[in-house]
Amino acid sequence: MNNVAVKYDIEVIKEEARELVKKRLINRNQPIYALCKYIPPREWVSVETELEQNEFLLRDRIVDLLGREDWSED
Repeated sequence: MNNVAVKYDIEVIKEEARELVKKRLINRNQPIYALCKYIPPREWVSVETELEQNEFLLRDRIVDLLGREDWSED
């Protein structure tokens, strides 16, 4: 049985957040903690650790995680 947890890199976390915002499952003003609903519990510890190492708090907003976004003109 493979119990190896996935290591979440900050760029992977940011991309996951971008996709969830794009799909309107979460919004930019929610706390980063909202991501935990979409990441398996056993992997959340890795996400939390990576966020802390990159100086993000779970109460920070998703928009802080996304940083500058490029908008295409409609």
